[in-house]
Amino acid sequence: MSSMSPEQIKAATRQAWEKSAGGWNRQTPQIHAWLAPATAAMLDGAHISAGMRVLDMAAGAGDQTLDIARRVGSGGSVLATDISASILQFAQENAQRAGLDNVETRVGDAEQLSLDEASFDAAVCRLGLMFCPEPLLALRQAYRALKPGGHAAVLVFSEPQHNPCIGILMSTALQHAGLPPRDPFQPGSLLSLGKPGLLDALFREAGFTDVTTSRIAAPFRLPSAEDYLSFVRTSASPIMQMLGQLDAAAQEAAWAAMKDKLQAFQSPSGWVGPNELLLSQGTRPAQ
Repeated sequence: MSSMSPEQIKAATRQAWEKSAGGWNRQTPQIHAWLAPATAAMLDGAHISAGMRVLDMAAGAGDQTLDIARRVGSGGSVLATDISASILQFAQENAQRAGLDNVETRVGDAEQLSLDEASFDAAVCRLGLMFCPEPLLALRQAYRALKPGGHAAVLVFSEPQHNPCIGILMSTALQHAGLPPRDPFQPGSLLSLGKPGLLDALFREAGFTDVTTSRIAAPFRLPSAEDYLSFVRTSASPIMQMLGQLDAAAQEAAWAAMKDKLQAFQSPSGWVGPNELLLSQGTRPAQ
């Protein structure tokens, strides 16, 4: 992927999420349980409260969008955007099913949203910014959309050593696909924004002040490694992209190898996959 242009990366990302949208949506209960504390910290970091208008970038199937909608209440609203029309349709349906009429969806590239300037009180992006080949452009879009004094907060994965399950998945997939090892920080990849200090620098370059980053442990708890792989196989599009060119037998061999390595995180009380997230936040200066 490192030799691809930003537009090629976006096209591949859009296609992958179009394919995995249904699987990701079906996994919403597991995703919500996994990320609930980190999501709450992100919403706190963006100072989201009743009556606000909030921008949710790369919203996916809208698990966190519903949390935002409930927090801002009937006097507020949330605009959920995503590059994939299919996954965003699930966000709209999930909001309707939850009886939340303060949610709007709009298909759009986070780097080119072109929203009205100073039209939102807060902006968030949960585990989406790292898929942007040029994340600075997305942060500039968020900055432009915020009112002076508004806050932005994003969650991304931290360094590879703190997210070993992702490392196992990616290295095993690459090996079985006959592809060379990749720079874990390459643009558009799962860990692309995990390098220490990088997010802070991007926030500041986009114009934000009062920039801070904190680390949040986000272990994924499931009964077994097999359950984790079931989650990955139905919803983790980057891994599916790597294995997509293999025949069925070769894909199964890759999954079996992943399962063997992931057994290291099995405990008497279940499977606990370590994950660490970075929560970065900043403010558009008041004029």
